[in-house]
Amino acid sequence: MGIPLAHKDIFCTRGLRTTCGSKMLSNFVSPYDATVVRRLQEAGTVSLGKLNMDEFAMGSSNETSYFGPVRNPWNLGCVPGGSSGGSAAAVAARLIPAATGTDTGGSIRQPAAFCGITGLKPTYGRVSRYGMIAFASSLDQGGPMARSAADCALLMDAMAGHDPLDSTSHPQGGGRFSAALGRSLQGLRVGVPAEFFGAGLDPEVAQTVETAIQWFAAQGAEIHPVHLPHNAHAVSTYYVLAPAEASSNLSRFDGVRYTHRSAAAKDLQELYLQSRYEGFGAEVRRRILVGTYVLSAGYYDAYYRKAQQVRALIREDFRRAFAEVDVIMGPTTPTPAFALGAKSADPVSMYLADIYTIAVNLAGIPALSLPCGFSKEGLPIGLQIMGDYFADELLLGVAAAYQRDTDWHRRAPAWEEQ
Repeated sequence: MGIPLAHKDIFCTRGLRTTCGSKMLSNFVSPYDATVVRRLQEAGTVSLGKLNMDEFAMGSSNETSYFGPVRNPWNLGCVPGGSSGGSAAAVAARLIPAATGTDTGGSIRQPAAFCGITGLKPTYGRVSRYGMIAFASSLDQGGPMARSAADCALLMDAMAGHDPLDSTSHPQGGGRFSAALGRSLQGLRVGVPAEFFGAGLDPEVAQTVETAIQWFAAQGAEIHPVHLPHNAHAVSTYYVLAPAEASSNLSRFDGVRYTHRSAAAKDLQELYLQSRYEGFGAEVRRRILVGTYVLSAGYYDAYYRKAQQVRALIREDFRRAFAEVDVIMGPTTPTPAFALGAKSADPVSMYLADIYTIAVNLAGIPALSLPCGFSKEGLPIGLQIMGDYFADELLLGVAAAYQRDTDWHRRAPAWEEQ
């Protein structure tokens, strides 16, 4: 028998339901495996099943699933983060040693931070998107979630690599990620952006992350200030581009073929409308409406085109920063995990939970979150490490060095007693 793991329910798995956490796909059984699923099977892993998620990966708390919310194993009254919250919670609770996740605007890193595990969002194109149900095609990227960077590297050895079935797959996407784990930190140039330590950051998170960064300095790394001036516009840019792509991708779910079909429709037009209204939850409908609006003839230039221009500026910010440093470090999230229902009635507040993660997806660069401490309430705090294109191995090596000298990633919640 091989290593057991489980898959986020966004990866198609032959013979099993693949629901994307939605009523729309609640009875869909995939006839094929996603490339990620197939490669991990070929490497000898054993799948234990599928993991809950925000509906169609749209959410930052794992509360939008048709099947109900996921709870954080460190505190069952708190969210695990989203959209890969089921994956993060299962690994944190020691139900499985590893899981797959997807990251469109922070959906691997944010739940990894909230649940005290390690999660890597790879460089866009290094992990195949074939068989991964699309939310926003230019942003989505699959990746590993596990207790440690070393475990994530082993998963990447199997997951990554060019896939002719995926037009966005990079021809040189593969690599030996586990071979990068023994690197020295001497002379590593670490950039710290002031924009990640301003208003809105919980003081406890700031102090914990700063302590972790000073550990790297004590090992011989050089700490440099860097600037990412357009990060302030990342959330608004993302919530134009991602819904626009979602409105296009989700148009295929119309009640005609393999999705939920309304029994109340009287004609074809009503079948489309009623099936989509019944099948999609409130957050998905909200994003489809926003996306359709910004792509409409009268507003395309004012919103979508402008957002693409800002996206280019965000990429340029990172290009300039990585000309001076090897990695960038900062908090993964502005706060530890928040209470279930605390942000459900305030979508904007929910969206701001991803303020430090979204720019990475807009730029297409790799980033990793690993645990670096706990709040006074006993909730995990995550350190985010970002790298230049195809610096995934470097990030895993840097994270593994930190985890060889600390035990935050080894701590497990006493969830059985809650």
